[in-house]
Amino acid sequence: MKTIVVTGGAGFLGSHLCDFLVEKGDHVICIDNLFTGNKDNIENLIGNKNFEFINHDIINPIYLDNLIIDQIYNLACPASPIHYQLNPVRTIKANTLGVINMLGIAKKHKARILQASTSEVYGDPLEHPQKETYRGNVNTIGPRACYDEGKRVAETLFFDYKRQHNLDIKIVRIFNTYGPRMYENDGRVISNFIVQALKDEPITIYGDGTQTRSFCYVSDLIKGIHKMMNTENFTGPVNLGNPGEYSILELAEKIIKMTSSKSKIEFKKLPEDDPKKRKPDISLAEEKLNWKPSFNVDKGLEITVEYFAKKLSLEGIK
Repeated sequence: MKTIVVTGGAGFLGSHLCDFLVEKGDHVICIDNLFTGNKDNIENLIGNKNFEFINHDIINPIYLDNLIIDQIYNLACPASPIHYQLNPVRTIKANTLGVINMLGIAKKHKARILQASTSEVYGDPLEHPQKETYRGNVNTIGPRACYDEGKRVAETLFFDYKRQHNLDIKIVRIFNTYGPRMYENDGRVISNFIVQALKDEPITIYGDGTQTRSFCYVSDLIKGIHKMMNTENFTGPVNLGNPGEYSILELAEKIIKMTSSKSKIEFKKLPEDDPKKRKPDISLAEEKLNWKPSFNVDKGLEITVEYFAKKLSLEGIK
């Protein structure tokens, strides 16, 4: 049994990771300040002897001196534009002060630490699909920079701790991921479209809908993250995502059909610095981790639609 810290463990991805690790028999310490995380996501784990929850913001120091920690997964950071732009300075702090705090714990405990980075480090890419060698096209002073540049600095900090302190680090760059426990109103395209379709509200597309994204189902991603953490002699960064590429308009039409919705499509202005194309090259993950996603988009969307339909029904909305 390993003792594993998961920061952001009550969030969308973090809670699925906590489930996965507890099921494998590890002792999990979930740290979350519940800004975008939700205790409902980990309700099934509360009371399990192999699970602990600590309400804490990693921007502030935390001391875990009474524990022997084997691994740390650092997922703590708002990940949707609505949330990370709400308080951009705190977003940057999470990716600098917060990251330094967790690297310090890893150093003290001689623990392996994994950083959940993002495809946003590539910005609005001029390379397609994006390989890990691509250095990105990011607007350093734009409204998304608090997240994009914050995550880039976090990667820099990880590698500097490796070089300076010989820390055992891992970095994954996560592309768009979806599934149960996404939030209804966080501005992400799949949750937005599904909720709007189920309510028969207009489907809002920002831009003309020709921009593309690639969507990875959450269980595939969690397996990839776990494989990366437990693979020897490979630091990364490594792309994790599903290379299946869809235009936003295609996705909207697919969800309208899947939900038998009466929704009409409504076009709005594209936000500043919104990437035009996004598709991972996952050849490195296939080579080093023997990993590739198994869920196709239709299968994953069916499960996600069912989740939101049940959630809205319980809320008395439909």
